[in-house]
Amino acid sequence: RDDLDAARDALDPAVRAALEHAIANVTAFAQIQRPPSTRLTIAPGVEIERRWSPLASVGSYVPGGSAPYPSSLVMTVVPALVAGVERIVVATPADRDGVVHPVLLGAAGLLGVDAVVVAGGAQAIGALAYGLPEAGIEPVDRIVGPGNAWVTAAKIEVCGEVGIDLPAGPSEGLVLAAPPADPRRVALDLITQAEHGPDSPAILVTTDIAFADAVEGAVNDLLASAERRAILVRSLSEHGRIVLAPTLDAAVAFANDYGPEHCSVDMEPLEPVVERLRNAGSLFVGPWAPESAGDYATGANHVLPTGGLARSSGGLAVEAYGKFTQVQRITREGLAGLATTVATLAEVEGLLAHRDAVTRRFEIEDTDR
Repeated sequence: RDDLDAARDALDPAVRAALEHAIANVTAFAQIQRPPSTRLTIAPGVEIERRWSPLASVGSYVPGGSAPYPSSLVMTVVPALVAGVERIVVATPADRDGVVHPVLLGAAGLLGVDAVVVAGGAQAIGALAYGLPEAGIEPVDRIVGPGNAWVTAAKIEVCGEVGIDLPAGPSEGLVLAAPPADPRRVALDLITQAEHGPDSPAILVTTDIAFADAVEGAVNDLLASAERRAILVRSLSEHGRIVLAPTLDAAVAFANDYGPEHCSVDMEPLEPVVERLRNAGSLFVGPWAPESAGDYATGANHVLPTGGLARSSGGLAVEAYGKFTQVQRITREGLAGLATTVATLAEVEGLLAHRDAVTRRFEIEDTDR
């Protein structure tokens, strides 16, 4: 913690202000996500509670190495703080010189995390899942955070030993667009998605072939002067696609079947189309909603389901940092009202000890009188 506090105090003022702005927005959105505990009286003398409580410890994986990702640190740690997690351990790789970027350490200091394990990939997931006893790092209860295919595979491997949020990575994006959308803006969104890495799909779905050609031309214009051109060209050549749909209905159906992590929508009628998109980690609506706004500053979480899992899963949220416990309170009167049902169903299933646990309670009471 001393190292993290020193890195926090050494942050450039502009960088610290940007981090604090992002933290404030993510905190505001996370605070409305904390689930309530609920109680219900099923019948007189039978009360059931669904009690929500935060996890004791969480491990946050933050990608890095070639570049720092303090935004991923914010997205994975802030919900833990809002949930009330007691111990937060971050794992992130160093660069090729063995150094963790000072901005990442400063962000960890701002958020008050307990420790940073300098490791990446599958070995980092192993450290979080099984602990590092010689370094005083105990195993965590759940691992959260995005990563590459190796990190995702490692999270799946340790699931059962420890909880995980969801397989999140590699990143992917789909843009659903047609005139009157501006091809240059759409190209910017596709380039943004490709920048995540050479294994990141960037897909345009459109109903207009002339628009598709215009977007492709705009992408090529941007690539000509792009600073990270090598990564972008590789990503787009291997995983970039333009899908031409015969109708709007077909375009929407394709997007829902694909279930992208990010789905940008710039197509009329805008809101009716958005209402029909049910399978996406995060939707970005209209020409002024770039994916990068959500990656950094809107307050929505950018750790999202990938690989089609958006068809069945949502993004990282406060709920992932806690769990529900069922609490059942039953009085004599309440059990009497349940006794016949329990005994009948237990006999049907052949579980006679289950039946006797109810009926003989009353026989014992009668004997003791």
